[in-house]
Amino acid sequence: MRVSRRSLLAGVASAPATLAFPGLVPAAWSSEADTAEDGAAAATTQVPGIQRFSVGDIKVTAVLDGFFDFQFDWVIGMDEVEAQRLLADAFLPADRLRAAVNAYVIHSGDRTILVDSGTRDAFGPTLGRLLQNLAAAGVDPASIDTVLVTHMHPDHINGIVTAEGVAAFPNAELVVQEAEWAYWTAEETLSNAPDDFKLFVQLAQAAVKPYEGRVRLIATDMEVAPGVSAMALPGHTPGHTGYLVESGGDALLVWGDTVHLPMFHFAHPDWTVIFDGDPRAAAATRSRTFDMAAAERLKVAGMHLQFPGLGHVIRDGAAYGFVPAGWEYEL
Repeated sequence: MRVSRRSLLAGVASAPATLAFPGLVPAAWSSEADTAEDGAAAATTQVPGIQRFSVGDIKVTAVLDGFFDFQFDWVIGMDEVEAQRLLADAFLPADRLRAAVNAYVIHSGDRTILVDSGTRDAFGPTLGRLLQNLAAAGVDPASIDTVLVTHMHPDHINGIVTAEGVAAFPNAELVVQEAEWAYWTAEETLSNAPDDFKLFVQLAQAAVKPYEGRVRLIATDMEVAPGVSAMALPGHTPGHTGYLVESGGDALLVWGDTVHLPMFHFAHPDWTVIFDGDPRAAAATRSRTFDMAAAERLKVAGMHLQFPGLGHVIRDGAAYGFVPAGWEYEL
């Protein structure tokens, strides 16, 4: 028998009072409290974008920098009818592709490590909230000793520098994959860049300038901090890198931009975006990473997954799915 909302609510309304649970309803939930002036009408802003979780003995804090909206024509290989079906199935608007911009703080022993840094003021007022959310999480920028960079696109690296051009994390070492660094800091990259790409290069070069003398170049597939290893995830950029956090038999892969649009990419890993430097390699990396994460039941975190960007990849026939992780009540 199918039960409608109307019939269910009618049944509840007609239930005898003896079915209630006297003494278990807090006073704040009473009808008198509902009529109080509690300022609810003024609640027009969201709470700080922070969430904590554990990886073995290592604690991680997801920090939201903000969000931006993709344009549909930024997606390469997309079938429009299929795209609309996926949006409808996910209860998402048909005319908007909203993506989060996340960063992660890894608390490992006496180390405080930031993975990516958001955008600062590069892309409008819906972004650039990293520092205020770090403050809400009780993380002093001066306490961050390492900034791990997944890649040098401005929505991942522009937050390491203030609007005044000084280091936002004054005591941090900047860790960048060597091929990534070579590409973005080369003079020929800027001189040969198309006009609509020059800003990306200029922002990357300006962001790293205050860290001169504090940059560590790394290869991939190596430990970069206690319990944290770099993993090559090529295609999006020349040295696009994920960071594998391991402790006590638990593991988390912070996979950078392996996924831009979760509403599409789990169902269609072959759909790419105009920001992929090598679209074919990016799609292959996405499928390979999904396979690994699903087979190993590996927890993943992504910079453009819906905040806090944490969960597990599952197989869904020939495609994949994503199961967001729940709130951790105890750390």
